[in-house]
Amino acid sequence: MPKPAQRTRSRKRVCKALPGGRTGIHFKLEVTAQNSCGLCGKPLNAVPRLPPSEMGKLNRTRKRIWRIYGGQICHNCLKTALKKAARTLNAA
Repeated sequence: MPKPAQRTRSRKRVCKALPGGRTGIHFKLEVTAQNSCGLCGKPLNAVPRLPPSEMGKLNRTRKRIWRIYGGQICHNCLKTALKKAARTLNAA
């Protein structure tokens, strides 16, 4: 009997040949959603698209982007926000 997490039809099933000549069912991993910018909605390219079990195996520098708001907004939105903030500081 499969594990309770695999007793759903939303998991894709693949028939694989086993060493004894039988065929077994393997369950495909679900693809996680692409991280997107919180302001414009464009996908963030530097953040890997992995399930949480695989993200835990990555080292710290590969898990996120090392700038302010890294992993939440894209570089273009950050650039425009910084320009806007600098202009409001100079105007005051």
